[in-house]
Amino acid sequence: MLTDPVFLAVAALAVFIVGLSKSGLLAGMGVVGVPLLTLVIPARDAAGMMLPLLLVMDAMALYVYRKEADWRILTILLPGALIGTAIGWGLSAFVSEAAVRLIIGVIALAFVIDAVFPIRKKLKDLPPSRPWGTFWSSVSGFTSFISHTGSPPIQIYLLPMKLSPVRYAGVNAVFFAFANALKLGPYYTLGQLSVTNVTTALALIPVAITGIVVGVWLARRIDQGLFYKIAYVLIFLLAIKLLYDGITGLIAG
Repeated sequence: MLTDPVFLAVAALAVFIVGLSKSGLLAGMGVVGVPLLTLVIPARDAAGMMLPLLLVMDAMALYVYRKEADWRILTILLPGALIGTAIGWGLSAFVSEAAVRLIIGVIALAFVIDAVFPIRKKLKDLPPSRPWGTFWSSVSGFTSFISHTGSPPIQIYLLPMKLSPVRYAGVNAVFFAFANALKLGPYYTLGQLSVTNVTTALALIPVAITGIVVGVWLARRIDQGLFYKIAYVLIFLLAIKLLYDGITGLIAG
């Protein structure tokens, strides 16, 4: 894969965007990582290749926000991450490649729809209850296992709390570090952490770190409104492509 210029260009872009997301500049935009990669490699390989990179970025986020985590909230969320991961692992043997592409496409499309018609606003008056937190963290754990797209579900629960930016970042850092660490065993047993995937991920670590550093630098200098509008259009087009591939694949199969 490392000798394919098309793959390298797409992979570098995907990893760079995920790095920007981890920096806080594009919180939530990390959902584009795996969908982008599925344009050049199978969906499960894309998720497997991205996991080591996410763990490196999680370690950096944990170091920065290690003192800001709200453990009152995390005691509600972490069991849900375990539940969602277990469900994703249990269903993995029964989900085809086309189905995975379709699921990723639906997730990406739902993320764009939520940006235009935010469900978070409709739910803003609901209390941050334990059952509500367990539900959304389980959904996040499942979508995170499938395609590292756990951010939108967990945002639905967290954003109405109106936490301070650093407290919000701290909760996210711990939650996703925990959720991503849970995937190591399942991904290994499913063959997603192949030598090729891990080697490729290691080669892309500098790109991931660069994304985080650039994101921190740009956070106070870029017109995020315009950037988000462009980004959402691109994610929408990507979602339509994945939905098409998934549906046609299921029909052909």
